[in-house]
Amino acid sequence: MSNTRGAIGSVWMAAAIVLCIVGRAGAGDAPEPSRACDAARAPTAAFQMQVPFETIDGRIYVQARVNGRGPFRFAIDTGASGVGRVDASLVATLGLTLGPPTANSDGVTTAEAETTMVETIEVGGLSRRDLRVITRDYNSRMAPGSALSGIIAREFFADGLLVIDYPRRLLSFGSGLSLSPEQPGVLRYTRPFRVPVTIGAVTAEGNLDTGANVAFVLPEALFDRVSGTPAAPAARGQLANGTVDTSRATVPGPFRIGEVTLSDVEVRVSARYPELLVGAHALQGAVVLIDQRSQRIAVCP
Repeated sequence: MSNTRGAIGSVWMAAAIVLCIVGRAGAGDAPEPSRACDAARAPTAAFQMQVPFETIDGRIYVQARVNGRGPFRFAIDTGASGVGRVDASLVATLGLTLGPPTANSDGVTTAEAETTMVETIEVGGLSRRDLRVITRDYNSRMAPGSALSGIIAREFFADGLLVIDYPRRLLSFGSGLSLSPEQPGVLRYTRPFRVPVTIGAVTAEGNLDTGANVAFVLPEALFDRVSGTPAAPAARGQLANGTVDTSRATVPGPFRIGEVTLSDVEVRVSARYPELLVGAHALQGAVVLIDQRSQRIAVCP
């Protein structure tokens, strides 16, 4: 659930989203800048990769090939740092050799994680080579239907525009497409992928994390500012290196992220989790565009 974690959260609740409309310049007017959301509908030829994905409890899964073998089921996780992760089962299947451990933080706790080298990870023709990745037994903490062979992390898509189209269940990537500061609807971030989120009259920085199967996680201090109702006890939240106590509540909001507005959202509240988290269930009706070169994001209905 943090920007450096390698695991995916536990059971969380969902929320729904609406569509944006692109305006047209009137006759004789100067042309309006293209909207950030327009890039999601670029011609197929503009993308190096377009693959369908499935969602389970909000998480995105695609088919990937590793070292030329597969396909294997991988999750797409913008909350995970680096290029990717592989499950211990895939290490055994491919006969990979373990390397030196590395420090790994889940936003609350830092622990050592084993690593391994893979020659290639390929998704829909988009391939990355000579990768040192974290490996763990992720599946032991997941339901059988959510099992995976690995995780595609954010830096896999660092040199182009990533488009996650939840309504069409389509993942696209194009190095020739981009988001620019002049475009209406664009959000700037300085730390991946923290963007402005407004809850009622309060604006906070939210970590956009497609790997967390939750709508929102609110630190307790933020929850006290945006909700006048108490939270009820809930299940513990699973992080990469441990768990955190959580409670649940419905917050009227409205929550605003880019061009998306949500109301009456069930959230999780944690005294230990350090930041607002925007999870997969808050995005599942949206189109999310991420351009790491310009540090820009658009969240479109």
